[in-house]
Amino acid sequence: MAQDGPERADRDALISRFSRPEQTFPTLTPAEIERLRQFGEIRHYKNGELLFETGKRGPGMFVVLSGHVAITQRDGLGHVTPVIDQGPGQFLAELGQLSGRPALVDGHADGDIETLLIPPDRLRALLVAEADLGERIMRALILRRVSLIQGGVGGPVLIGPSHSAGVVRLQGFLTRNGQPHHLLDPDTEHDAAELIERYSPKPEDWPLVVTADGTVLRNPGESELARAIGMIGGPRGEKIYDVAIVGCGPAGLATAVYAASEGLSVAVLDTRAFGGQAGASARIENYLGFPTGISGQALAGRAFTQAQKFGADIMIPMSVKSLDCSRPNGTFSLALDCGDTLLSRAVVVASGARYRRPGIENLEKFEGRGVWYWASPVEARLCSGEEVALVGAGNSAGQAAVFLSGHAKKVLMIIRGGGLGASMSRYLIERIEATPNIELLFNTEITALEGDEASLLRRIRWKSRLSTDEDAADVRNLFLFVGADPATNWLDGCGVTLDRGGFVVTGAQSEQNQGRLVAPLETSVPGVYAVGDVRSGSVKRVGGAIGEGAQVVASLHGFLGDGAKPAL
Repeated sequence: MAQDGPERADRDALISRFSRPEQTFPTLTPAEIERLRQFGEIRHYKNGELLFETGKRGPGMFVVLSGHVAITQRDGLGHVTPVIDQGPGQFLAELGQLSGRPALVDGHADGDIETLLIPPDRLRALLVAEADLGERIMRALILRRVSLIQGGVGGPVLIGPSHSAGVVRLQGFLTRNGQPHHLLDPDTEHDAAELIERYSPKPEDWPLVVTADGTVLRNPGESELARAIGMIGGPRGEKIYDVAIVGCGPAGLATAVYAASEGLSVAVLDTRAFGGQAGASARIENYLGFPTGISGQALAGRAFTQAQKFGADIMIPMSVKSLDCSRPNGTFSLALDCGDTLLSRAVVVASGARYRRPGIENLEKFEGRGVWYWASPVEARLCSGEEVALVGAGNSAGQAAVFLSGHAKKVLMIIRGGGLGASMSRYLIERIEATPNIELLFNTEITALEGDEASLLRRIRWKSRLSTDEDAADVRNLFLFVGADPATNWLDGCGVTLDRGGFVVTGAQSEQNQGRLVAPLETSVPGVYAVGDVRSGSVKRVGGAIGEGAQVVASLHGFLGDGAKPAL
């Protein structure tokens, strides 16, 4: 039935809350709907029936043929809020439906309705087969997820002091993974009072996390939270993938996009979030095609969506404990931290590097409590109007310093060497020199960290390497960008050769490969390849990592025996 009068006004008011509403909620023409029918099946629902439910796996994308569907938000605290009403010609889905993830909102029939249901696998096929129409749908799915994140609609509710270590940790995890969530600070939000009274949390319990079904978790780990909200499901039974990619940074994402787009079955695993270290970069300005720069999160998010569009199974957070290269049945076996095993015919090592920890006494005590290894908007919020310190002299340090200078009162940039020219791009040096609230301290190193009874950082001490002078400042947030070590412990015992620094040796560099023709990115174990920062001799740049991720796919085709290899 048509909507007019007050109902139409209510719908317009809801739509007005979204940016770019015409692109976020487009209406398909009858001809376009006809093109979609081959990908789905007709479903009817009675008035009040649920099409999809918050926290439960969505069945796919619905196209409304007749009637209306009311979309509402329902959190674990019992609050129900109208989001949008969608009618004939409109489609119901967001990014999570590309991979069958749990719904973030409720959708129920407002009157009797007829729909076309397109399941996730057919939705991915539609996006590839119908280029123009698929582009409109994909843009809408992305904008809807962005709107959910910006509006705090859907996802878990975090309850705790906004500056507590647990809140910052989980907010960072959810933000880096593009997961909507909502924070209630008990100091300012009355809605949190009843739950706090019921659970009487101790300081170490913050935050309480309330999932869509009302389950309350006390300061959960990332994996516990991810499983509670349906982010990960683990390997699909005894499925054997063509390739398992360990690491979801730029190199791993590029491999996933190119491999999946060419028909290979792909699994991608990462311990924390998509994007790797690059995903935490505030702004990348020297990546080809982005003259005004792009944040690492935005760049990685686009690649993450592309990989899902082509059908890659992405499992985050999921750690690989070990790799078995014996291949008794012609497959590699990856032991996962959840106790499951993943099987694949080939493996791409894209595990990157772990943040290096300088030798400062009591450093671990303050990690996540004032000591940070990345600078995202979550951490920047803690620095508003304060003096912060940053250690490092590479591009990541420079990007972080410039970003933090827009939030902090002052940024002390502590550099062990005597200059920046040997390790930082010229454009960043010029920008740092032109920023009045960044102070450079050369030939300097931190000597001590001091905190309070709650193990929160409160003060740092440093000294000059050229004299015995020592100084100190009241600093609540310290950012460390002092390099990284390769994440290759999981390769122990599988026969993959590492160099002295622990990076993976590939191609002719490996002694085991002498005398045989090998691909440049192949390790000493046939069928195992390495790309990106983890590879010995790699450029250690985002562009280089993405290039290697694309390049390795040709080698995968050769190893897997795909004679119909398409050109890259």
